[in-house]
Amino acid sequence: MNMIERLQHKYAITREGAVSLIKACVSCSISYIVLMFPAALLYLLISDLLAGELTADHGIIYLAGSVLILSCIAVTQHIQYNSTFLATYVESGKRRKNLAEHLRKLPLSYFAKKNLTDLTTNLLADCTQIETASSHWIPELIGAVVAVVIMGISMFFIFDPRLVLASFWVIPCAFLIVATSAGMQKKAVKKHIEANLALDDGIQECLESIRDLRSNNAEMAYFQELDEKISRVEKQSLSTEIVMAVYVSMAQMLLKVGIGTTVLVGGTLFAKGEIDVLTFFLFLMVVSRLYDPMNVSLQNFSAIISTEIQCERLDEVLSHPLQTGAEKLTNQGYDICFDHVKFSYGDGTDVLEEVSFVAKQGEVTALIGPSGGGKTTVSRLASRFWDIDSGKITVGGMDISKIDPEVLLSMYSIVFQDVTLFNNSILENIRIGKKDASDEEVLRAAKLANCDSFVKDLPEGYNTMIGENGSELSGGERQRISIARAFLKDAPIILLDEATASLDVENETMIQEALSSLIKNKTVLIIAHRMRTVDGADKIVVLRDGRAAECGAPEELDRDEESIFHHMKNLQLETPGWRL
Repeated sequence: MNMIERLQHKYAITREGAVSLIKACVSCSISYIVLMFPAALLYLLISDLLAGELTADHGIIYLAGSVLILSCIAVTQHIQYNSTFLATYVESGKRRKNLAEHLRKLPLSYFAKKNLTDLTTNLLADCTQIETASSHWIPELIGAVVAVVIMGISMFFIFDPRLVLASFWVIPCAFLIVATSAGMQKKAVKKHIEANLALDDGIQECLESIRDLRSNNAEMAYFQELDEKISRVEKQSLSTEIVMAVYVSMAQMLLKVGIGTTVLVGGTLFAKGEIDVLTFFLFLMVVSRLYDPMNVSLQNFSAIISTEIQCERLDEVLSHPLQTGAEKLTNQGYDICFDHVKFSYGDGTDVLEEVSFVAKQGEVTALIGPSGGGKTTVSRLASRFWDIDSGKITVGGMDISKIDPEVLLSMYSIVFQDVTLFNNSILENIRIGKKDASDEEVLRAAKLANCDSFVKDLPEGYNTMIGENGSELSGGERQRISIARAFLKDAPIILLDEATASLDVENETMIQEALSSLIKNKTVLIIAHRMRTVDGADKIVVLRDGRAAECGAPEELDRDEESIFHHMKNLQLETPGWRL
């Protein structure tokens, strides 16, 4: 792995960002070196003054030299600004876009295992921290160190080596002190991030569940827990700062010792007549100019160490393998075939074991069974939201694991049990099903989903804003908008996951009548708990304990009094007789 690749992984940046970071370090080094030029010019000026050789011509030369040095400083500062701040902000924009694009192509199983608050922190706080590191800490640290090394080597040839050693011995020792804090800093930063995530989770959970908290008189107890989380964040922040401050302060104090050893050794050499007063004066001036950036560099070094946790978190996201595949569909028809499919979650929990069945085109295949049997998992695997462990899933003979997920999903219309809506108008929420659809097409789909019955009572009709995730609508109304999307997309494969669970009997009947026209000549996979929902299914697949326990036509399974389907149907028929 070359330097560019190492920088990419270490600081979660693009190749262009790594190149820009190297340029920024070089420009900072040059800038720090150029800042030493005035000291050299001052040395020559004082030498001429003491020797009585300062003439008008020399004065013009020194004036021209001053103008030239100021010009060099201005140019190098301008280059440094462009190569650090401007380049970093461009890279920061790319980083966020790349991260968002990478997240878009990750398998949905990744999001099932990942805390969403943590991902939000990746996109916002972690990116901001790395942005500051790239624009301030890293270039300034590298630039200062390179400049000091170059100046130190040069000074060995200009000044007495004993004087140079007396001044420079503290610099590596100071950096070593800060370096020893790396383990403690990383632990402290990790705990700080965990405390922040716990607090963010708690606040978000509170906002989402405030209705339930109030209805159960649990507000005060919950707010007390939030207060404890806030206190934990405060304590962890102080702890992190103290860890950093102790080591940095110790290192900076050691630099002060360097001034003392410089004066001590320099004074001794001067007393012995081995150096003159001008040399001693100039050396002290140069050293003082070197210690100032070193003080800041020690702080930058500590900050860079603490940023490594954020870099690792971002690199973990960017290094996660993507779901990829061919961008051309090769299916012959739209039969969905599960062939000995096995699937387990990342923690090793088995969900499906050797599941095999065929959902044929032009038929409705219903997945039923006890909760936790794997019905929803089957629908997710059929659309490649997740990838299977073994076996094979095909659509029209085409292995879906070899097809790009976005291309594959162009064949699917999906209605989830948990509807996701956007803070936009009803019209635009339905248009999600087909972005280039005309208003007439959207309204036609809305009527098929029986949205008219509630939209007519809204102040602005289909242009009414519905709030975050449709907060202004009931569960049944939100579900009908989701079904309207499926009508609008009109894809050859339809997956319905408890699509009518939130509807009353009257609306469910109307939606089912509309669905009957939508599903003609299409492959339909329905997940349902209510037996009346699957009355018209052509095939029933009963899933229990991750296996296809039964498979066949409803009439065939119902004739077998020992079948799971027959038992479930009879249980629901007994429900009307229940009394409270």
